[in-house]
Amino acid sequence: MDIRTLIQEINRNPDAFGKIIDAYEGKLIRYIMGISGYSYEDAENILQEVFLRVYRHINEYDEQWSFSSWIYRIAHNTTVDEFRKNKKSMWNISIDDDGYYAIIQSITDGNSPEKDLLKKDTKDCVQNAISHLSNEYREAILLRYIEGYSYEEISDILRIPLGTASTIVNRAKKQLRTLLEKFHCNH
Repeated sequence: MDIRTLIQEINRNPDAFGKIIDAYEGKLIRYIMGISGYSYEDAENILQEVFLRVYRHINEYDEQWSFSSWIYRIAHNTTVDEFRKNKKSMWNISIDDDGYYAIIQSITDGNSPEKDLLKKDTKDCVQNAISHLSNEYREAILLRYIEGYSYEEISDILRIPLGTASTIVNRAKKQLRTLLEKFHCNH
């Protein structure tokens, strides 16, 4: 079902909004936790606000953006608003194995054997290094390698030029490599 049809269905039957929740809940909670460092419970509270904003503004969705980019932008703005309001800085980044491999592959050019990569201490070290990146770089790494977004989609979500999105991701990878060396991560 395309998004226009879904929006029309939601306008007729608000319960249809559950389809959007089902499709995005897991991804957005991971994204919110990744860019904010909030606990799962705090991220759930933010996610509720994200879905309220999406529901309230669903008819304002502009098809020039992909729906995914639009909803991630709302999640980004809501998380940043909450972060500024509460000034929390507790980082609790959790990366699944696929995201871990994607990050390691991106910073090692794929030269490390995967069986040697998945070590708990190394994975924890990578998560720690990511938590030390600036918000801008951490978000770029998470969007590109954990969420799997293209540079174009990152550009849409962050509302920055495509070249800037690419530059930020590359600078983030470079800084992450430096942090991994600093923290003596065996990647």
